[in-house]
Amino acid sequence: MKKTICELFAGVGGFRLGFDRLASNWETTWFSQWEPGARTQWAHDCYVQHFGDSPDIDGEYHTGEDISTVDKSKIPDHSLLVGGFPCQDYSVAHTLASSKGIEGKKGVLWWQIRDILEEKRPPFCLLENVDRLLKSPAKQRGRDFGVILACFAELGYSVEWRVVNAALYGAAQRRRRTFIFAYNDKNTKYGKKMAKVSAEDIIKSKGFMVTAFPISEISDFTSTEIGNDLVDVSDHFGFAFENAGFMSGGKITTAKIKEHEEESIKLMDILEKEAVAEKYFIPSDKMEKWSYLKGAKKIERTAANGHKYTFSEGPVAFPDPWDRPGRTMLTSESTLNRSTHVVADRKTGSLRLLTPVEAERLQGFEDNWTNTGMPDRMRYFCMGNALVVPMITRMGKVLDTIITAEK
Repeated sequence: MKKTICELFAGVGGFRLGFDRLASNWETTWFSQWEPGARTQWAHDCYVQHFGDSPDIDGEYHTGEDISTVDKSKIPDHSLLVGGFPCQDYSVAHTLASSKGIEGKKGVLWWQIRDILEEKRPPFCLLENVDRLLKSPAKQRGRDFGVILACFAELGYSVEWRVVNAALYGAAQRRRRTFIFAYNDKNTKYGKKMAKVSAEDIIKSKGFMVTAFPISEISDFTSTEIGNDLVDVSDHFGFAFENAGFMSGGKITTAKIKEHEEESIKLMDILEKEAVAEKYFIPSDKMEKWSYLKGAKKIERTAANGHKYTFSEGPVAFPDPWDRPGRTMLTSESTLNRSTHVVADRKTGSLRLLTPVEAERLQGFEDNWTNTGMPDRMRYFCMGNALVVPMITRMGKVLDTIITAEK
């Protein structure tokens, strides 16, 4: 089996870079990156500068267009579909035209993944999402992830998932993300082999995720069944998904695991050693505002219905400590808000923001990866949207052995 990849919602190429670092002949046959509402497609342009563009099977270029407008049959074949897609409302309803048809909410990108799975039937799939995916929405816990699993089951795929804290596996950031690995049950040797392994053993010791991300403890297993009637799942399904699990043939098994902690990269290890430009330092007249935003608060508020309540939040370390990995970086990094990292400069000790290069290091990219003509603000935005590249390389090593066995 050829090692070919289709990369969706590609950003600045974190998935591709992670596989390229393996130097094991993975080839990306097509990608898609489009930022809605953006005048300049900075991430797409950055991706192309590093890797070049990708034509479809007709030799046309549609990688920088809304994926919903792309003819899925024109996407080149691939053995692995990858992508980091947003956590959205995955509810579905019957179409007006047919009681058997379904439609998801407009703009929800999961359905573009499903359409490609249905059209191209790749043997394997590797996806990334936020950790809250497993518990959304608040009023029907587990429904959204249930819809995703039902889609995979309907198309004949089995699925593993794990919530991974990148810092516990050697990275510089305490970023928690849900990784989803799916494989075709009948059209892969791997699927046929894993059909003989219990769900408990897959989660505990023999599966894809535990091989890439070892565990130290595991709780009792819980299970449930899910059908492939997506409307029924959307309307009624709810389940307490834990941070590790497996689904095959509609049977879901899940367990709470404790990750095996490896030595992480500390924040001090990614800070620039040379002099940093003055524009990244916090002016004295802004220090009080920063202190307020980072501090603990109890604020009396009144709801729209007149109900009075107390809004409270705990403190955020100010500045961020050098001796531990960084916090999760958001797309708002570098702006005046609670979540932005503030560090003591190595040379001066004065408080400042992370530089774009340090933001890249926090995600495991090479220095100046996003220095492709985009403004600093967009460099931070792209890194806040990115994934931790070394986590992809870890999973890629396991995929190398799986793909090799498919030959």
